[in-house]
Amino acid sequence: MRRGLTAWLADQSGLRPLWIAGRFLTRYPFPDPGAATPAERGRAVPWYPVIGLVLGLVLAAVAFLLGPTVLARPAGVAAALVLGLWVWSTGGLHLDGLADTVDAWVGGLGNRERTLAIMKDPSSGPAGVSALILILIAKFAGLETLIGAGDTWALLWVPVLARAQLPLLLLTTPYARPGGMAADPARHAPAGAARLVVGLSVGAGVVVLGWVGLLLVGAAALLYWLLRRALMGRLGGFTGDTAGALVELTEALLILVLAMR
Repeated sequence: MRRGLTAWLADQSGLRPLWIAGRFLTRYPFPDPGAATPAERGRAVPWYPVIGLVLGLVLAAVAFLLGPTVLARPAGVAAALVLGLWVWSTGGLHLDGLADTVDAWVGGLGNRERTLAIMKDPSSGPAGVSALILILIAKFAGLETLIGAGDTWALLWVPVLARAQLPLLLLTTPYARPGGMAADPARHAPAGAARLVVGLSVGAGVVVLGWVGLLLVGAAALLYWLLRRALMGRLGGFTGDTAGALVELTEALLILVLAMR
């Protein structure tokens, strides 16, 4: 019965882009849609912030349960558990992109071709490993502060706004090379639907969180502008790895903004 329901859900053509996005961005048990065409991978792009909402709901709920209101676990222990769940939930997809981007940026020495070549190397060097350590420390510190203060529900919007950056990047920035993981989404993403979902993600965050939402949106927008400017200057566009780096950097920045507000 369970397999029958899963197969039925996976066969619903209107929901296939959602399942594709969920299977790509998380390890959660979304129905398996089978092999996806390039066009379908593009149609999944507007669903990215929705997947961020699912991830945010899970993380915020677990953080709330472990916090002082319910189970009252030590804030450091709770933060470590939530962070571990976060990394597992995404399969380290964006962390891998961050490590590859930092390695390439440092080792590329300002040269476009050298930067792209290093980015394709699956191994991580000292710069990439250092970036992973620092980003995880930043997330842990922010989570520990939020959980200790019993202020966890704003965490829900962090994955949403981070993944709303992706459709924006795909719509406004050329793809830096002909192949790669993000080539099909960049080529086939529906512009109108992607713009709509970015607008809804930003608007909902501001409506729900008020001035805090405005602060988060402003911080995310500033980071997006700075990173896109750097990508255009070095590569003339973006890659899948740099898109992952954008997600990780946005999440870390927004958590720290929430913790320091």
